[in-house]
Amino acid sequence: MANFLNALPGAVSQGLIWGIMAIGVYITYKILDIADLTVDGSFCTGGAVFVMLFGSGVNLWVALLAAFLAGMLAGLVTGLLHTLCGIPAILAGILTQLGLYSVNLAIMDMKASQSIAVTNQKVLNDLLVSLRFLNMEKYPFIRHPILVVGVFTAAIIAVLYWFFGRELGAALRATGSNQNMARAQGINTNMTKVIGLMLSNGLVALSGALLCQYSGGNEINVGRGAIVIGLAAVIIGEVLLDKVFRNFALKLLSVSIGAVLYYIVIQAVLQMGLNPNYLKLLTAVVVALFLSIPYWKGKYFRGYKKMRTVGVNMVKIDAETGGDGHA
Repeated sequence: MANFLNALPGAVSQGLIWGIMAIGVYITYKILDIADLTVDGSFCTGGAVFVMLFGSGVNLWVALLAAFLAGMLAGLVTGLLHTLCGIPAILAGILTQLGLYSVNLAIMDMKASQSIAVTNQKVLNDLLVSLRFLNMEKYPFIRHPILVVGVFTAAIIAVLYWFFGRELGAALRATGSNQNMARAQGINTNMTKVIGLMLSNGLVALSGALLCQYSGGNEINVGRGAIVIGLAAVIIGEVLLDKVFRNFALKLLSVSIGAVLYYIVIQAVLQMGLNPNYLKLLTAVVVALFLSIPYWKGKYFRGYKKMRTVGVNMVKIDAETGGDGHA
C-alpha cells in the first residue's frame, strides 16, 4: 500500500499528460464521429520535434508550439487523404501513422530514441514538467507536475470551450452530429473535418511533447497504442461522469479525469504484481468493459423499466376492475 501511495503522484501526473492527448481523441471520436488512428504516430511526432528543438537550445515555448504545429500537419495529411482522395478516415489515419514512423526517425536523426540530457544537459532544469520535479524536498510545489499540467489542461479546456462556442467550432460540432444537415446549412463539411483532424492531432502532439519532457526523452514507439489509451480515457470519463458533467467544458474535463483514473488503475494493478508485458491486454479489457457498460445498462435498464411500467399498469387495471378485467 505504501508503494502504491508513493507512486500515486507520478500516476496522476502521467494521467494528466495523457489526458491532453485524450482530449484530442475526444474531438475526432465524439465530436466529429471519426475514428482517427493518426494519433499513434503524431504523439511520437510531438515528442520528436520537441526533443530535437529544445535540446538544441530553442526556447521551450517555441519548441512546444513547433510540436503542436507538427501534429496539426499530420492531421492535415490525414484530412486531405480522407476528403480529397476519398480514402475512408480510418484507412487515411493508418496510412499517415505508417508514414510518420519514418518521419519521426528522420526527425530524431535516424535514432530509435533521443534523450534531452544527451542533446543538452544544461537545459534540464528549464523543463516545464519533469519526473524529477516530483521530489518536493528538492523542488518547490509550484514546479510539481500535477500542478503545472493541471493548469496547462485547464487553459486548453478554456480555449477549446471558447473555440467550440464560435461559428467555426459550432460548424465542427454540426458536421459530426449530422453531415447532411450541416451541408444543407451551407457548411463545408470537408473543411471542418480537416480542421478537426488538425486540431485533434495538434493536441496529441502537444501531449507527446509534454511526456517527452516528463520522461526526459523520446522513443520511436512511445505512441504505439496511444489511441487505445485515449479511447479508454474518453469512455471511462463518459461512463462515470456523463450524468454529472453536462456542460461542454466539463465533458472535456471528464476526459482528463478518465485518463487520470486509468493510470491510477494501471498503477494499482502493477503494484499487485502484474507483469508489465500484459499492460496492453489489460488496457484492451478495460476499454472493452467500459464500452460495453452503456449498452448493457441501456438494454437491461430499459427492459427492467418497461417490465416495471407494465406491472404498475396491470395493478392499476386490477384495482379499477376489481380483478375481473371488466370496468
